[in-house]
Amino acid sequence: MSKLAILKEFWEFLKKSKRFWLAPIILIMVLLGALMIFAQSSAVAPFIYTLF
Repeated sequence: MSKLAILKEFWEFLKKSKRFWLAPIILIMVLLGALMIFAQSSAVAPFIYTLF
């Protein structure tokens, strides 16, 4: 199953169940996860840790 198929299936679920409020929550979780991965191996890490 490709990543695009998973996103399409998730979008169909949101449309069918009328739960569009889940989209921003999932987006924020993905962005925070990407920030954590980026912060582990970069010189920017000390600056990112001061945000939290």
